[in-house]
Amino acid sequence: MFRTVAALVMALLVLGCSGFRDPPPSKYPTQEVYIEDTTLGPQDVFEVRVFRHDDMSKLYEVSEEGTINFPEIGLVDVGGKTPAQVEQEIQARLADGYLVNPTVSILVKEYKSKTISVLGQVRKPTTIPYAAGISIVDAISQAGGFTPMARKNAVTVTRVSPTPDDAKKTLAFTVPVESIASGKAKPFFLRPGDTIFVPERWY
Repeated sequence: MFRTVAALVMALLVLGCSGFRDPPPSKYPTQEVYIEDTTLGPQDVFEVRVFRHDDMSKLYEVSEEGTINFPEIGLVDVGGKTPAQVEQEIQARLADGYLVNPTVSILVKEYKSKTISVLGQVRKPTTIPYAAGISIVDAISQAGGFTPMARKNAVTVTRVSPTPDDAKKTLAFTVPVESIASGKAKPFFLRPGDTIFVPERWY
């Protein structure tokens, strides 16, 4: 009888421990930069460079109304436009009586209007601005790193992705962040709107 009970207890312990194993990681995209959503919004910061006109070349932050105030031409509506569209508009307006054949380029520094949420077992759950090339390891570092109770290889990322018919679908990935940080798994790069959730371990 004692042996039977002992064997049953041992079996339950084995089954219980198996529940603590991390789930297998998802197959996830590994491209570094997403280019389908580059439109500008409030608080985004970008640099405008006008060739041979350093007085016009500086950093701008998009206002809550989606505009910037540019030298000579005044207010420029940039909200919802891509950097290329803003380049063309500034260039065309400068050419209309201000400069001869101006060349304008724009470099986005921060997409503050596009954010990433980091929740769960991190030291400082937060929302951070999206930046091109930001990885899940970067985002968790900005949230203060993992807590001692974090399941580091069972992190989930929820992503709303557009579809060809302009609908949207929600994707979820299980990401082995600890393995990525140690070079044992491929990087996971984030995109605007991603939500990272670090679950709590059970033991």
